[in-house]
Amino acid sequence: MWRITTIVAAAAIALAVLLPLIWMLLASLRPEQDIVTSPPTLWPRSFTLEHYADIWKELPFATLYRNTVVFAATVTVVSLFFDSMAAYALARLDFRGREAVFVIVLIMLMLPFQITLVPLYDLLNNLGLVNTFTGMIVPRATNAFGIFFLRQFFLSLPKDLEEAARVDGASEWRIYWRVVLPLARPALLTLGLFHFQFNWNDLLWPLIMTSDTSRATLPAGLSLFMGQHVTQYGLLMAGAVLSLLPVIVLFLLIQRSFVQGIATTGLK
Repeated sequence: MWRITTIVAAAAIALAVLLPLIWMLLASLRPEQDIVTSPPTLWPRSFTLEHYADIWKELPFATLYRNTVVFAATVTVVSLFFDSMAAYALARLDFRGREAVFVIVLIMLMLPFQITLVPLYDLLNNLGLVNTFTGMIVPRATNAFGIFFLRQFFLSLPKDLEEAARVDGASEWRIYWRVVLPLARPALLTLGLFHFQFNWNDLLWPLIMTSDTSRATLPAGLSLFMGQHVTQYGLLMAGAVLSLLPVIVLFLLIQRSFVQGIATTGLK
């Protein structure tokens, strides 16, 4: 009886979590008049694929998709590289001021991004980097959460392999690249998913940094369907479904490493 109750409760919670996604998918498959009808219904009265066809005409959707892939993927790769180097230094290297640097990282982790948004934009504008991929990517080249996350994982790794590599004459860079990073693959994949999802869905920063659709990302482009007086729900839902697919595919590919990275981070 307890097992049946647990399964029913888990199914109800899963349905509640998935309900907005189900509504989004079904709304993208129904005519606009059916979406705004009253009273609303979950199941469409009729199905159509016109929204998926029209969205490519209403917006330069392919350009927005390409820009989002370039922005999110580049930030993910670059940030993983710099985050892992900083985390390795804080976890394994003994240098003066290490604890102070770690405290500064924690302060940056707790500092809202909106506080630094205006001075950061002013700096990039003076450098002529507004409405460029460089201006969008460079400020995201490292992340306080990523440094903290990987540092905690590196602390959980045994030092025996590193000591053996030092005895064999390996440099710190070789130990970091050939010993530590392969062991940290679950944590790197987990953090990579976090970075990719955050930057893929980010609206504020790309919206501030771009002045036209040539460098705009999907969240900024989809916001154009939400006007002051009229909202094109069908097109908005179709775009949201298409923008969700890469994140779902990425999660399905690394879900085992994702769970392993979450479960082991911070254990010593």
